[in-house]
Amino acid sequence: MTTGSIKVGMFTLGMIGTNCYFVFDEEETDDDGFHHAIFFDPADKGQKIYDTLKENNILVDLILLTHGHFDHIMGAYDLKELSGAKVGAYEKEEALCRDPYLNLSNSYGLSTGVTPDILYKDGDVIKTASLSARVIATPGHTSGGCCYYFEDAGILISGDTLFEESVGRTDFPTSSTSELIRSVKERLFVLPDETIVYPGHGEVTTIGHEKRFNPFII
Repeated sequence: MTTGSIKVGMFTLGMIGTNCYFVFDEEETDDDGFHHAIFFDPADKGQKIYDTLKENNILVDLILLTHGHFDHIMGAYDLKELSGAKVGAYEKEEALCRDPYLNLSNSYGLSTGVTPDILYKDGDVIKTASLSARVIATPGHTSGGCCYYFEDAGILISGDTLFEESVGRTDFPTSSTSELIRSVKERLFVLPDETIVYPGHGEVTTIGHEKRFNPFII
């Protein structure tokens, strides 16, 4: 999907069907003809992600995590190694990213984690790959969950904070229902109604639609 010159692509990967997004400016290329992108939540198959993007002349400059649950990070190591991109997350999510109990991987017979290379603060503006995105802390689904807002393009990568007419679960370690509802109301519903929301699972929606129809927040 394209908003102006900013294009959002998607893979759906992993055992829980996680939406993984890559964002790039289709009008910007390097001297070799490659677009440079930010990749969000590599859920699985880092090699496949890397190969598919490269075949389409897209290189990953930065990997960003909305939160550290295993179904959002299992492809991060391979994608990092292949692309050379660093992994970034909100500073309060570092422990969950690394801990197999907190990130739920041990509940599925796995033991995985990722150590972020960059820890961002709430409100930080990330500028790379000809893009600019603001970190919005949205605790609730996890204590260090966040969203990434491309203000100029009207795009929000919401992870598992906000879904189409739903919200993320709050029965996991570090979760809080009251924090999640507050995050959505006070941090996301203040964005313009036309903001396009790209969630970690399910279909694309808008802030305006969720303000009117999301039964968990109304």
